[in-house]
Amino acid sequence: MSTFENKNMTVPTVANKRDQRWAFWMEFIGRTIRCHQMPSRSFFVGQYQFPLCARCTGIMVGRLIALLLFPFVRIPLKIALIVLPLLLVPLAVDGMVQKYTSYESNNFKRMVTGILWGYAEITLLLMGIVFLVAKVI
Repeated sequence: MSTFENKNMTVPTVANKRDQRWAFWMEFIGRTIRCHQMPSRSFFVGQYQFPLCARCTGIMVGRLIALLLFPFVRIPLKIALIVLPLLLVPLAVDGMVQKYTSYESNNFKRMVTGILWGYAEITLLLMGIVFLVAKVI
């Protein structure tokens, strides 16, 4: 299998354009988002592996949900400062237990914990920005 160079990325040359696009996006997303892309920890659409693992996919989905909901959902600050950090815990626990024991999580758990993490991360970030902007004004 030969390769071609495209903006400092080496992408395998494959039989058809669809496979070539898939290979390009796998390489591009793997480098930019820094996802390990392990096949056993990723979703598949037909024969094509999703370019992000289940956990990174969940994080991205959670971030998108937070960005879409933030303008419409107001969480009181005291509740947010308790609940949002708690949403970070499941991913941390699942990841650490999996890393340091023989336990193997499944893609559904990785996706759900990723969604919780991504939502909490972006909501906390946006709340911090709103707080800082309100202090300056």
